[in-house]
Amino acid sequence: MTASQNNTPQSVTYATVTWDQLHRDARALASTLMNEYPSFKGIVAITRGGLIPAAILARELGCRVVESVSVASYEGEEGTQKEPKTLKAPLAAGDGEGFLIVDDLVDSGVTARYVRDMLPKGLFVCLYAKPEGRPYTDHYVTEVPQDTWVLFPWDTAPLFVPPLSRSR
Repeated sequence: MTASQNNTPQSVTYATVTWDQLHRDARALASTLMNEYPSFKGIVAITRGGLIPAAILARELGCRVVESVSVASYEGEEGTQKEPKTLKAPLAAGDGEGFLIVDDLVDSGVTARYVRDMLPKGLFVCLYAKPEGRPYTDHYVTEVPQDTWVLFPWDTAPLFVPPLSRSR
């Protein structure tokens, strides 16, 4: 994960996660889970961010049942938090017993708390955790400062950068 600072009056720090880093972190999480838990009945991906980490974990853990839960808790591009609302329930997961609940990031913990209430017997994991959300996850790989905006590979695109010699 690489961090960059935006030098505006209200400076925001960005952390960029590459595809390679995301894959390495998902495999590291899978390794931890394999050492602590014998198996899972299935995986519940929290859409949309948890879909790709859940797919990687499903492969690494040999899990074939992958369910999803869709929760809307942010509004607009600026990411204003609102009251969570279920758009699609994870029916196959029941109360979550034996299921791994996966998200990419736990930020404030609003979505995580909401899904944990829905699946109280599930094991909640994510790749990245901010301090406010950390209490709502059972396992995570990397802690990220609360004021950092994480840019995932699906949020960014490769961009041509001219050679330094052209800037003279």
